Amino acid sequence: MNTAPLATDSLNTWLDYWSHVHVTGIDLGLERVIPVAEALGVTRPEAKVFTVAGTNGKGSTTTALAAILNAQGYKVGLYQSPHIYRFNERVKLQGMEVSDQMLIEAFVAVDQARRDCGLSLSFFEATTLAAFVIFKAQQCDVWVLEVGLGGRLDVVNVIDPDVAVITNIGLDHTDWLGDTIEKIAFEKAGIIRPNIPVVFGGQQDLPHAIENKADECQAQLHAVNRDYFYQFAEDGQSWLFASAGTTLKLPIGSLALENISTAAAAVLLSGLTVSQSAIERGIINAKLQGRFEVRKIAEKTVIFDAGHNPHGVDFLLKQLQKFLEYNKQYTEVISVFSMLSDKDINSVANLLKDTVLMWKIAPLTVPRAADITQLDSALQGLNVQHFDSVKLAFKSAVDDAKNNQLILVCGSFHTLEAVWEYLEECQ
Repeated sequence: MNTAPLATDSLNTWLDYWSHVHVTGIDLGLERVIPVAEALGVTRPEAKVFTVAGTNGKGSTTTALAAILNAQGYKVGLYQSPHIYRFNERVKLQGMEVSDQMLIEAFVAVDQARRDCGLSLSFFEATTLAAFVIFKAQQCDVWVLEVGLGGRLDVVNVIDPDVAVITNIGLDHTDWLGDTIEKIAFEKAGIIRPNIPVVFGGQQDLPHAIENKADECQAQLHAVNRDYFYQFAEDGQSWLFASAGTTLKLPIGSLALENISTAAAAVLLSGLTVSQSAIERGIINAKLQGRFEVRKIAEKTVIFDAGHNPHGVDFLLKQLQKFLEYNKQYTEVISVFSMLSDKDINSVANLLKDTVLMWKIAPLTVPRAADITQLDSALQGLNVQHFDSVKLAFKSAVDDAKNNQLILVCGSFHTLEAVWEYLEECQ
């Protein structure tokens, strides 16, 4: 489809258009993006920019960052991906999703700029640039940007951050980023710029690639468990954050503490004026769909988690263990499960197999979906039930779950999305 939609066309029409403009969905590199970004005037924002890269934890960290800064009264533009239910989730102003119309107007501008430059853009490139167009037009004080894939060659990296944040390094997207932690860390470290604060919040040893890049840029590197620390307080209702010259007692929010602490470290290093009460309010306000999200549905307890690689699922299991310690009425876990074919399904299944009693599986309805044979192979020898769709698998789980059973929906953002759609249809 070469004919661009009109400003009067729907958001879905525009999203369909962007999915067909470029030959591939993922096309790493900034050669095509930079001229279009420059034509749009978005490469040097008059705003404080936080860029967040990492394998897992980016969504929670960017959510916490934006919530804290919103609580202080800054006008914050937050860009995240992927979305779970609506595309608008990717672009937020002061905590609220932007309207279809605002996105469409930005898409019109991006399409005009790329045509003027004689260039094509991938779906991700075009939609990311649209977010930047919106933040510029709305004169945001702060931009909080989540890297899509890697860092060095990701479209978000056309903008120089004032603070770079790297959450965690795990083996994911190895076809694109490399097959070792150090190779992937090199890609993530591409967001580091000269003389800026860099926060590393990963729970593994600090990769040499990140340390080397920070040294090369003379950037001030602050690593968790070396330059800042966090731990639960004895009261069980709060936690302590400590860095050079700073000790704070803060509330426990709904997001993972390792990501909230990374966000707190980044805010405190940014040079922005932020009070302790704004940090506290932000932590309490910060919520994110699909990150160990506990809900009651038809009087059954359901946990939604978008973990889709071994590192993310290992983290999910740690949170689940804590949850079960405090909620001893639950002694069994039923999982509604599906994944994408290019993910490490065997390792994920291996991590979950001792915790999940019953697996209700179905193929996803997206191009990269794992088929039922691939899912079955990973779950060989386990208690598995097959369904034609994730919706039917979830309905069966809710209908069948006993009072001592917890329902875990996991494996992919797309698995969660299928359940959200089903719940919406039931309303």
